[in-house]
Amino acid sequence: MRVISLNLNGIRSAAGKGLYPWLAAQHADLVCLQELKAQPADLTAEMRDPPGLAGFFHCAEKKGYSGVGLYTRSPPRRVIEGLGIEDIDREGRYLELHFKDFAAISIYLPSGSSSPERQAAKFSFMERFLPHLENLVAGGRELLLCGDWNIAHTEKDLRNWKSNQKNSGFLPEERAWLTEVFERLGLVDVYRRLYPDHTGEAYTWWSNRGQARAKNVGWRIDYQIATPGLAAKAQRAFVYKEQRFSDHAPLVVDYDHAL
Repeated sequence: MRVISLNLNGIRSAAGKGLYPWLAAQHADLVCLQELKAQPADLTAEMRDPPGLAGFFHCAEKKGYSGVGLYTRSPPRRVIEGLGIEDIDREGRYLELHFKDFAAISIYLPSGSSSPERQAAKFSFMERFLPHLENLVAGGRELLLCGDWNIAHTEKDLRNWKSNQKNSGFLPEERAWLTEVFERLGLVDVYRRLYPDHTGEAYTWWSNRGQARAKNVGWRIDYQIATPGLAAKAQRAFVYKEQRFSDHAPLVVDYDHAL
């Protein structure tokens, strides 16, 4: 089972940069998308259902903003749009699909970098999302949460960690929250399980300023996070950087597991 996660920074923009021919060559079973920046009416037939895949989406109410999606090669048994929390769901940040023996989730945590108000919204999201995660884990189903978590967990996860300790995405409170997700809830950072020492090759996002991508001044903020049973079946992972579809790069993981 091949699973891809990618923040698109606009599905229409990514499509114009060759996303769909690349995706067709990947033969992925699941593709988790974030930051659609589109409404259902904006999606072409290819965007809705690429060849061999069926698309599901949770769009933001605000046009040109946020939104998540999931492409799947097998029909889900259940689709859950949103967390049931009105202000979060208006921003289109959560989509959950149930399959025979696991649930796949596309998740997009807020960024707090634009203003103190957005950082407060991010902290509020984190506070309310954690009990939801606890309930998911307690349910006993295998889980795979893919997406842009907007947090670099450790010093290995961004180039300039020293100068970013007071910046959104690497704040002590954010990092401690993600540690709680891993250590208290027992969820597994799949890429880190496979490659505990990777640094620069693991980055998934680069600022558009100052030739950050060319110089690989990046951050690892896109994750596939799984319950231990599913995480143990991960065989290989990589960040695809040969083509550029957005300011993020696709995170690709192959699992010894059938969809």
